[in-house]
Amino acid sequence: MSQSRTPLQIALGGCLALATVMGIGRFVYTPILPWMLAELRVDEFGAGLIASANYMGYLVGALLAARAPLPGGAYALFAVGLALTALTTGLMSFSGSVEYYSLTRFVSGVTSAYVFVLTSTLIIGRLGQLGKEHLTPVIFAGVGLGIFVSSLAIEVAGNFSITSSTLWWISGAASFVLMACVLLLFPSREAPLVHVMGTTSPSEPRLPRTAGRLIVAYGLFGFGYVITATFLGAIAATTPGLEDFATRGWMLVGLAIMPSVFLWNKIALAIGYGKAISLACLLEAVGVAVSVLVPSLTGIAIAAILLGGTFVGITAIGLVEARRLAPRSPRSIIGLMTAAFGLGQVIGPTFSGILFEWTGGFTMASLVAAGALVAAAIMTFKPFESTTYTAPAEQNTGI
Repeated sequence: MSQSRTPLQIALGGCLALATVMGIGRFVYTPILPWMLAELRVDEFGAGLIASANYMGYLVGALLAARAPLPGGAYALFAVGLALTALTTGLMSFSGSVEYYSLTRFVSGVTSAYVFVLTSTLIIGRLGQLGKEHLTPVIFAGVGLGIFVSSLAIEVAGNFSITSSTLWWISGAASFVLMACVLLLFPSREAPLVHVMGTTSPSEPRLPRTAGRLIVAYGLFGFGYVITATFLGAIAATTPGLEDFATRGWMLVGLAIMPSVFLWNKIALAIGYGKAISLACLLEAVGVAVSVLVPSLTGIAIAAILLGGTFVGITAIGLVEARRLAPRSPRSIIGLMTAAFGLGQVIGPTFSGILFEWTGGFTMASLVAAGALVAAAIMTFKPFESTTYTAPAEQNTGI
């Protein structure tokens, strides 16, 4: 009989899964985008449409992952999602129209949402069975790891005559390698059983009313962070004197993410999850505003650190809060949270692209995004208490 994986190996499998589908699959578009703009493969408006298509796919994938059947089983779909994310990343290397890029990124969004929800369900579920939930921040650190490594590779590639097509091809190949590592670290025998249908049974409690407030705030957060997350490189590339910082700024985002998931988990334990989400949203609002109000190296660096230091942390502790509000229906509430987040992301890039056409810059869109984050902070400051809410025990509160 094959030897079982250790909890740390399982957590590392989740880390690399999110590095694949989030750090690379979703976010490598940000550091490659300045190359595509410089090569005139797309303009700013088209870039916003392509980003929104990816986030629309993410929204669709989240809804399906929350409610639809899982053909072939949860683990099989998890593996297929990893493969499709890698494939669609590589397909971006081909020259095409905005419609082609949008369709490709839409499919990538669907698969990345599925893998994200299933990672939260399967791998965190397995760690829970083993009593090792404290290792789960390692999983969310994968987003930062993927962003940092892919940005570093693109920064190095900048020293050579490499096109954006080559960068997409390299990113796709790296995703396939990471997928193989994930399946090795988290084989099917380690996966816990997951109900085939996402719908809840009549005996399970309905979602508490306070969950609606959390879901709406999560959607505002999705809108508020995504404009800077999509266009940070483009903002730097179009700011005189900061052209060389386009990729480095995104690399700084990745570096800030990795320790932040551990930090926000501890802050949430100390002051409460709602207040921690509120504080993180306020700090991120400052970063989003600074990205356009302080057009300097210092401004972009502060924006990158505040963005990276909060947005994955908010995602992680937000999902912890959601699981506590509906402990008997985790797949449903995680999917709804991810869907609300996805809806905000769909609106953000297209909204910013339209305002760019009108104003010639990202300032107005970024300030509106900062306002959305402040609204999310106000909505999450009050505790989310309900009859199903259980206060966390410190040893079982990993993200």
